[in-house]
Amino acid sequence: MKIAIVKLSALGDIVHAMVALQFIKAHSPEIHIDWIVEQRFAEVLKNNPDIDNILTVNLKALKTDKAGIFAQLKKIRSYAKNNYDLVIDAQGLIKSAITAKLVSPGKVCMPQAGCGKRIAGFDADSIREKAASWFYDIKVACAYDANTIDRNALILSSPLGIAITKEQILNKKPFLFFSNEDPQIYDFLLKDRLNIVLVIGSTWDSRNYPAAKFVEIAEALQQNCLVIWGGEQEKAAAEWMATQSGLIKVMPKLDLNSLKALIAKADLLIGNDTGPTHMAWGLNRPSITIFGPTPVSRVYQTDINKVVKSASIVNPHKLNKQDYSIKDIDEQVIVKQAKLLLAL
Repeated sequence: MKIAIVKLSALGDIVHAMVALQFIKAHSPEIHIDWIVEQRFAEVLKNNPDIDNILTVNLKALKTDKAGIFAQLKKIRSYAKNNYDLVIDAQGLIKSAITAKLVSPGKVCMPQAGCGKRIAGFDADSIREKAASWFYDIKVACAYDANTIDRNALILSSPLGIAITKEQILNKKPFLFFSNEDPQIYDFLLKDRLNIVLVIGSTWDSRNYPAAKFVEIAEALQQNCLVIWGGEQEKAAAEWMATQSGLIKVMPKLDLNSLKALIAKADLLIGNDTGPTHMAWGLNRPSITIFGPTPVSRVYQTDINKVVKSASIVNPHKLNKQDYSIKDIDEQVIVKQAKLLLAL
């Protein structure tokens, strides 16, 4: 059987969906799995033994390059030549549903399922962009406010007739892989102190824990704290933090491959609710995720993966970008949790 998974973005969502692959392959090793993803996130999928081909699109670029739509449509249509038995839209957006439609070869015949188009996705009550469900032949029901990881596991397994349990996910194997990473990262890792990665940025300012409080955490823990960054604003904040504490170092700009390698070697990651933070869970590394205006149902809490949430009440159906309650979280709560995870 040959399937295509459409999960274009974002980084954390892709990580949360990838966990299903090891269980799908364990159940049906013969399944051929291709993954269609935005080009800028493709590297997080690379080297995963359960993915046969990574197929990229660049739909994000269309916001500034409208003329590029024809080239992108041609590229997506070309993937239909792979003759997939099943295409799963694991995202539930109009753009991902259209992508799935274009990739689907149309009418195919399957044992026990008969002949027909084979596109699977969430039903209208399970996604934000309800019209996306019009494109699906197989519709999966799952509450929109259910745990994000459970939702991803269900949408990827249910159309295949496979059940993935919470116990399986809790006992997962690490599923992010790297090779030929930037050797610079090893210059920043110390042997005489524990190494803590700090993730200080995210897509909204209201999701960002204050840089000054990250400094207080570093000073309280007295370990080697490595700050990663994306854009120039995050880099400036990281550099300021390094001026405030000799325990803080600013990492060079890292690609996703080298970021996976760094997190895999870290003793702990502390960060906002954003993609790089969730990579620690995918690598089975200890982590503390700091939540403000987003729901803690986005993650699994385990013996080594903890959350700290602000006092605000979050409506998963309508997130409030003006909720800055994350700034009120006492840094000592995070310090206490970190000391437990690090056995300090």
